[in-house]
Amino acid sequence: MRHHFGDFLDRDGSYWTIAPNRERFAYCLDDVPEGSFDATIATIGKDDKNWSRVLTFPNLVELTLHEPTSGQLAAIASLPSIRRLRVTHARPQCIDFISSMGALEEVVLEYVSGFNDLSPLRALGSLRALHVENLRRVSDFSGLAGATALKYLAIYGTLDWQQPIDDFEFLRGLPQLEVFALWQIKCRAAYPALLPAVTLSRLKKLRVHRSYLATEEYALLEEALGGVDGANWGPYANVARSQIELPSTDIRAQLSDEVIRAEHPEVTLCYDGRRQIGDPASRWFEFTGRAAGSAKCSSPTAEARCREKSQRYDRMRRQAKVLIARERSGE
Repeated sequence: MRHHFGDFLDRDGSYWTIAPNRERFAYCLDDVPEGSFDATIATIGKDDKNWSRVLTFPNLVELTLHEPTSGQLAAIASLPSIRRLRVTHARPQCIDFISSMGALEEVVLEYVSGFNDLSPLRALGSLRALHVENLRRVSDFSGLAGATALKYLAIYGTLDWQQPIDDFEFLRGLPQLEVFALWQIKCRAAYPALLPAVTLSRLKKLRVHRSYLATEEYALLEEALGGVDGANWGPYANVARSQIELPSTDIRAQLSDEVIRAEHPEVTLCYDGRRQIGDPASRWFEFTGRAAGSAKCSSPTAEARCREKSQRYDRMRRQAKVLIARERSGE
């Protein structure tokens, strides 16, 4: 699956200032002269014959390397003033080049598949935001532990490939983390793999779909991270699997987009101005947990299944409470 140039960065807050993905080619070098004082953002790749001009831009703060050569990756190590870096579609054997770029605050690695060691990122004392997507040879994320300034971390797979994560022990080494997002991942560790999340005392937002982890892990996170935005899955969710147009007679059709975004998350605002809501006929109960199953809301057995799942989830939360207390007491 080729990269779609979608912008997956959660831009709430001040974590990200890097240009959206789709705008990368607006910053190609073209006729930008060598030594330009006006060039602050640039995109280079394997097809740029004059790419080395970026090494002469005194005010460059943001760089995208799209399908870069090994020579381009090695050369950017001489740009210690860069604060924002995106690398897409590359196969370096290691990312040691990044360790000398001490001013980096934001890093995006997408489809960078040749290396398996993230530890050079520890050297980035100012790194506050990291998004990694489709790192084909990485499953051990322990190299991130020690990135003590990191406030935002997103680990993404893709629709056709789930990013493996050996364990979550690295979370213990991220004391400043405020946003943690996982998408299309699979955890290789047994329960309680997410127990290290108990140490994330500054966490504000958690983004993990209810289908990635064992059900017990969600119960543990919900018990440990009460009050954190996104840590409230419950035993199941009532979801619509298809959409219909919002009827013009519905009061929500008269509300502004701002009000809809703030107060009516059940309404989808389409790019062409249409508004959609879930089709009542397509509603299912989706149970929390990997391979936990689902039940159509209209099924005669749905109520009993939801009750059984709720009782089981409550037992899991009680079990998790004991583990969390032991973790916090240092036993």
